[in-house]
Amino acid sequence: MPERDWGKELAKIDRQLESISDEALFPAKTGPAKNPKAAATNAATKAENLEKQRTTSTLGVFLRLLLSVALGVGVVFWPYDARCGFGLAGYLAAVGVVTASGIWSAVWTWRHRSARGHTLSLLLVLWGVILGSLEVLPRIGYARTDALHPATWVGK
Repeated sequence: MPERDWGKELAKIDRQLESISDEALFPAKTGPAKNPKAAATNAATKAENLEKQRTTSTLGVFLRLLLSVALGVGVVFWPYDARCGFGLAGYLAAVGVVTASGIWSAVWTWRHRSARGHTLSLLLVLWGVILGSLEVLPRIGYARTDALHPATWVGK
């Protein structure tokens, strides 16, 4: 049995997929209308959704992403003592907001098909997890403690 050239096979599939429109690949899942009024409502809803997708600007997506990145960078320059007590609680809350804003912007960049923005959003989520783990892991006994990351939650 001769070997298949998978590069050629996959290139053929790619060409076939590129020749088909998105609407043909992913048709709208609408059931058959029972009456003309329902059919008109479905058509109006579909037209409204298409218009909303067409008119939505990516400016809002990138503003959300810019806000999230600014928060992620700003938390690095945290001006308060974050070794223990309320300062640590505030810092961990800010890190949680960084992670949540990364998830928030990831959802929006995914919806608006912005690949670079989505990658940056996921990196922002990872950044929040790293910042949080730097503070939490030494306190639960999983990582090595030092002067900046003591093993206590409450200051002395």
